[in-house]
Amino acid sequence: MAKAKKAQPKKELKMPVIKSEELNLAVHFVANILVPVVRFMFRVVPHGIEKLPKSGAYILVANHVTNVDALAVAYFIYKQLHRGPHFLAKESLFRVPVLGPLITSAGQIPVYRSTHRNDAPLRAANAYLEAGHCIAIFPEGTLTRDPELWPMRGRTGAVRLALETGVPVYAMGQWGSEKVLPQYGSKFRPGFWKKVNIIVGGEINLDKYRHAKLQPSEVQEATDLVMSKITELVEELRGEKAPVERWNPATAGQATTGNFKKKVKK
Repeated sequence: MAKAKKAQPKKELKMPVIKSEELNLAVHFVANILVPVVRFMFRVVPHGIEKLPKSGAYILVANHVTNVDALAVAYFIYKQLHRGPHFLAKESLFRVPVLGPLITSAGQIPVYRSTHRNDAPLRAANAYLEAGHCIAIFPEGTLTRDPELWPMRGRTGAVRLALETGVPVYAMGQWGSEKVLPQYGSKFRPGFWKKVNIIVGGEINLDKYRHAKLQPSEVQEATDLVMSKITELVEELRGEKAPVERWNPATAGQATTGNFKKKVKK
């Protein structure tokens, strides 16, 4: 009987080259491809842009509803803020032919699902912030599992990055992308008349947590604060109140990565 071949470990991905200029040639090249695509899919309607600094480093944190959210936020950053969008995105996207090299050249950062391999992505994010760029993060780490699509429990990565670098954090809420592509859905319904509203809040005050002896419980507390600020903005866009208790996939017995709606094959 032939022995089964051992699965080969995946090749380490290259981190983006950090450039001092945000809107470099690679960013413009990718934007020229994606901007018309986004405009065909939906119309981004911005609110509260005046609350963001016109330059300098900061972290934008937003809710994550569907797989087109990153396009909406990237469009917002590029067209409305006139800055180069940088995301921490799942590493599988960077292994797709053509797409992978394209998004890497435009300054996107691959993140591995296994945390022990994420020191390089965090160093890259740090370097972007040190160079005065802005970073966009979905703190939930994946699409929300909340049945009504409200922001769920967040992961601590965005807060840790903010506290480590000392840069300000701004909350952002978005709503409308679910009408273009449902959560983990396959029915793609684009339409240039469909609105994706994006609203920016003020800076989240994390001064209480900016000290040397930070405890894990404080990091989680700061993360809960960030998710609360995001939720408030989503409430404003939706015109209704979110549930008092934030959805937690762990207590609901759901997988925290991948499509939790897929049935496991036996």
